[in-house]
Amino acid sequence: MIRGGENMKYRVKHTSIFQYETPVEQSLNTVRLKLRNNECQRLLSYHLKISPNSMTKDYADIWRNSISSFYIPEKHDELVIHSTSIVSVQRSPYLYQIEYSDEMKEIFHSSLFKEHYRPFITNTAYTRLEEEQIAEVVEGIGQPINPIQFACELMNFLYMNLTYDQTATNVNTTAKEAFELKAGVCQDFTHIMLGVLRHFNIPARYISGYLYVGEEDKLIGNTATHAWIEIMLPGIGWVGLDPTNNVEVLENHIIMCVGRDYQDVSPVEGVYHGGNHTLDVKVNVRKID
Repeated sequence: MIRGGENMKYRVKHTSIFQYETPVEQSLNTVRLKLRNNECQRLLSYHLKISPNSMTKDYADIWRNSISSFYIPEKHDELVIHSTSIVSVQRSPYLYQIEYSDEMKEIFHSSLFKEHYRPFITNTAYTRLEEEQIAEVVEGIGQPINPIQFACELMNFLYMNLTYDQTATNVNTTAKEAFELKAGVCQDFTHIMLGVLRHFNIPARYISGYLYVGEEDKLIGNTATHAWIEIMLPGIGWVGLDPTNNVEVLENHIIMCVGRDYQDVSPVEGVYHGGNHTLDVKVNVRKID
């Protein structure tokens, strides 16, 4: 059931332009740009355009993300991947109203719950932190007695102690490295938060998508794909938190893919025969009637 709140409709345009130093003889590519459908979000239309023109093979991965793969056999010095989506999103403030009941606590600590969500309580190379880094967080906010309260306080701790800096990290930076720098982008904030939550067996997953800023120019993450986390709460489901902006995920967050870390949700991946390339990504999110 969609939670009460204003129903927002958006048009999302995402363009990736690969330019190669020398003509590429052939390339094989994977695209994850199709937005998800869930109880709070409805994908109304989706169009994917590829140049040079190519047929796609569409399928879903283990996390039920929609994937399109395509092969370009002829020579080309540029690859343009453009997607246009129209989506409806309806959420309202919710997390801070949840009471951590005895029933929820019993399920949360059960072996069945932990086993079911094992992929999301197991850290990866991207999300793993050092013990002293975990200790630094615990010193700041305490032990996780209530996972809901702990997740909210962790989000605020990261927001206050990390600096958003687009030059500090790159797509391969791990949570450990970003924590040492105390800086990074939304991907890094998200990986660090996942690392802490999973250390304490709180199921948490990586979300990639888009952020509509509108008049809220204090929010960060509207110029490219955005990232945040979701935690699993017994009897409630997946609930989102955005550590980059220190906010609960609401109707201006648009979900594209879910996974364990960035590697599971990278929007465009590919291999090719040729020299180096440059990549220019353009994202535009507009509210529509």
